[in-house]
Amino acid sequence: MGPDMRQTAPGKSAAAQAVAAIGPETPLSALKGIGPQRVAQLERLHLRTVADALVHLPSRHEDRTQLTPLGRLTTGDGRTCAGTIAGIAPPPRGRPRVPLTVTLRDASGFLKALWFNQPYLARVFQRGQSLVVHGRVDRDRRGGALAMQVKDYEIITPDDDEPLHTGRLVPVYPVTEGLSTRVMRVLMKRLVDEHAGVLPEALPAALRERRGLAPVAPALRAAHFPESEEERVAARRRLAFEEFFLLELGLAIRRQREGRRRGLTLSPPGKLAARLREALPYRLTGAQERVWGEIRQDMAAPYPMNRLLQGDVGSGKTVVAALAMLTAIEAGYQAALMAPTEILAEQHLLTLRALLAPIGVTPMLLTNAVRGRARTEALAAIGGGRVQAVIGTHALVQEAVAFARLGLAVVDEQHRFGVVQRAALRGKGEHPDVLVMTATPIPRTLALTLYGDLDLSVLDEMPPGRTPVRTFSREAKDRANIYAFLRTEVQAGRQVYVVCPLVEESEKSDLQAATEIAERLRTQVFPDLTVGLLHGRMGLAEKDDVMRRFRAGEVHLLVATTVIEVGIDVPNASVMLVEHAERFGLSQLHQLRGRVGRGAAKSFCILLNAARAPEALRRIEVMTESTDGFRIAEADLELRGPGDFFGVRQAGLPELRVADLVRDGALLEEARREAFALVARDPTLGAAEHRLLRTTLLARWRGKLDLASIG
Repeated sequence: MGPDMRQTAPGKSAAAQAVAAIGPETPLSALKGIGPQRVAQLERLHLRTVADALVHLPSRHEDRTQLTPLGRLTTGDGRTCAGTIAGIAPPPRGRPRVPLTVTLRDASGFLKALWFNQPYLARVFQRGQSLVVHGRVDRDRRGGALAMQVKDYEIITPDDDEPLHTGRLVPVYPVTEGLSTRVMRVLMKRLVDEHAGVLPEALPAALRERRGLAPVAPALRAAHFPESEEERVAARRRLAFEEFFLLELGLAIRRQREGRRRGLTLSPPGKLAARLREALPYRLTGAQERVWGEIRQDMAAPYPMNRLLQGDVGSGKTVVAALAMLTAIEAGYQAALMAPTEILAEQHLLTLRALLAPIGVTPMLLTNAVRGRARTEALAAIGGGRVQAVIGTHALVQEAVAFARLGLAVVDEQHRFGVVQRAALRGKGEHPDVLVMTATPIPRTLALTLYGDLDLSVLDEMPPGRTPVRTFSREAKDRANIYAFLRTEVQAGRQVYVVCPLVEESEKSDLQAATEIAERLRTQVFPDLTVGLLHGRMGLAEKDDVMRRFRAGEVHLLVATTVIEVGIDVPNASVMLVEHAERFGLSQLHQLRGRVGRGAAKSFCILLNAARAPEALRRIEVMTESTDGFRIAEADLELRGPGDFFGVRQAGLPELRVADLVRDGALLEEARREAFALVARDPTLGAAEHRLLRTTLLARWRGKLDLASIG
């Protein structure tokens, strides 16, 4: 840590006093010297206020501290050297491809420094000036003298006390069209010098001392323009810790608030759950028993349940959710399950109908596709309490939907909902229990961020009989061999999925249509076999009929879109062929693969792909290397970043602008421990030393703490 990282900001200079009225939320447009064009450019970088700009950290720093004597330069990129201008040769008029050439000299030799497309610099440079240059060094066309294509430069005058573009750890910022790295660096230097002190010091002094963290102002200065690599690392760590700390503090307050709120006590004798268990053709796994015990204990407590049920593909979450729904129903309440799409809601209806109908509970479907008289009757039945279990989409949270006595809200694939939708479902009852589920394994760092206010249950055991799925990557030239293999599997009594991303051709995509593939397989490749088709535009009855025939073995190959991603269980299906696998994300490929390997036979997943982009190739490679959902989730997080992994902006959480969930997992856990300990000591942050922290927290969360704590 550099020497100034432990010191508070020095006394106000005249310049600082002149901008004393500027605060964190001051628009950049209000600052002197930032005109409308520059404001528009900064807006494209999502920089609108002084605070936005101050935490717009460099994407990297280039070490330009080592000045190489001109006589000892070697070819290569990233060279930095200094010299005196001995000659200037402007490019001839009308020859834009000829560079401006400046001859530099020092005690060891000479160097030609070249600037392309910048002839105006001939009027900037003067003989005798001292110049520091940074760029790539090559030999001229004849293999003789060395020449540098200059990337950055600095004119050094006798009164310069601090270089900006060379001779230091030089910040490189994310930029946009019309805003060069050099201009951005000058702008950020001014903003940091003049306004770093306006950000409030959110971290209590005792916490900073305990964790070895600098005050915010010197940390900001060092994060942008550090004197050393050690200072840069320490500064970024301090700023990242604050982001994690404020995030986890909000989650701790949510959790503490929910712990005080009275809820429903759902503790019936358990006859319905027992009847379901007796009807199952298998025994629950040890993991299902453990998780069901955790959920049952939560539901029996006089406080609202807020639990995340996480389990890999095929681990048995739906049965556990069904047991919870039956518990609420037996206690005299209604249960609702909300899914993100109509397709998934329909699949849940079919699955839960098969589980619940034999014991006298008939679930109802409510989506936007339910219209007219059917919708009117459904709303009346829900409001009158005549329906005990409702399966639906976000249609469940529309204003017209009123439950008689909602006791349990289950949210499936919850990361695909915004926090407002989840809170709205909970608002349909008087503090009902909430169970959120995901089949996408969540890396621990992301779980602590997105769901830090929830109790976590993990189904980490697969039901008996599940076999590992062998995964292969193949190209179009292998299609004939693939089809021969599919025929062999069918002849052995197995069944096959063929997955395509789209239902029909689109002008916006070159993907093969599922309908065309099904027709080609039916008429040209497998005319002697039965080929079925399943896609999202089919009606519920039609989908149900296709799946019934596939389960019965009447359909040998089922061509489908991602409608089969979840909720489909056919143990006899042994092969999954994914067309255009490069177009799918990792989590989706893992979900699709989970449709096979459900029986005793060896199972296979064939990824037919034309991947060329490095990221797509890496996704395919990860899938062929591992069947571990958590390993795949970690790779997905690394490839896509946390912002895209689960649509973090949809989650109702403050955006992370400095901290990195991939790199900073250990720091997140430190911040979480500090945050939860602080809330345990001061639940309302009412202590005098925490008032500024409270203000900063509310500003960062922007009122989101008032929402129900369901993720």
